[in-house]
Amino acid sequence: MAYDLTGKIKLIQEPQTFNSGFTKREMVVIVEDGKYPQEINLEFVQDKIALLDGLQPGQEVTVTFDIRGREYNGRYFNNLQGWKISAADASTVPAAEYDSYQQGMPGQDGDPGYGDDDIPF
Repeated sequence: MAYDLTGKIKLIQEPQTFNSGFTKREMVVIVEDGKYPQEINLEFVQDKIALLDGLQPGQEVTVTFDIRGREYNGRYFNNLQGWKISAADASTVPAAEYDSYQQGMPGQDGDPGYGDDDIPF
């Protein structure tokens, strides 16, 4: 069963490769949940670690994950294993790019501009 959570990335760890060949990478996402924000640790394994490339702390994301549980020496452990990430701001233009785009627009040099008193109605 898949679950989703949306929040801001707090940190992304470097990949860890173990002697067995198993590779994992962890990410912490801050989820605003009532009075106290929750810092949720998610892990990405094997080929899914590439999903974290290009993401940065502070970025808003929605992560789809599975809950994995296991027993070891009479103790029980849970892991949240991510397998899909959607960046919430993927369709927006970063502010620096937007500013340079605005400066390069044609017709701005010598443009008299239009004020409220120039509106024809």
